[in-house]
Amino acid sequence: MATTSAFKWPWQYDFPPFFTIQKSLNTKDKQLEAWARLVIDYAQHNKIYSLDIAEATTSELFNNQKLNRRLSTDGVNTVLQYLEQKKLIEFTDNGRTRFHIFWRRPDVWANMIYQWAVENAFLNTPLTLYEITHGDDTTNESFHNLEREILMKALSCLEEQRRAQLMNIGGDNEGVKFV
Repeated sequence: MATTSAFKWPWQYDFPPFFTIQKSLNTKDKQLEAWARLVIDYAQHNKIYSLDIAEATTSELFNNQKLNRRLSTDGVNTVLQYLEQKKLIEFTDNGRTRFHIFWRRPDVWANMIYQWAVENAFLNTPLTLYEITHGDDTTNESFHNLEREILMKALSCLEEQRRAQLMNIGGDNEGVKFV
């Protein structure tokens, strides 16, 4: 998991009770909202698209070393359940050990990618998935280095809207044509 000192932690992160899930339903709901915002903001700042629960549990996200406080494994699971209910994460395996973080929903990524294709005259031009996420034409785009699974979800949204056609160009080369 990427770490950066430039991330601005919310005030709650320096408040020791934040690292203990509260029992009062009203307080707990506000606390989970704050945790959700923190997870999404942290992931967006560090361009994290997916996480392993074991990795997340030991990361600075759930561990404040300055306070010597960490959210328990049960607490992390409670936060993840909340994020899943809000459709901000999606587990990628049956064991629920890895999940995608949607700091932008796939339909939002889809619109950004399609807008880029229109602005750069790529309509009706086959492009590889690599060109979209790693190509020279996308280095200044927010979807540059987007994880493949998230890209595929975004392109599936465009395909459902009949604004893109997914293609198998041969071998490992998958592509898309924007229409």
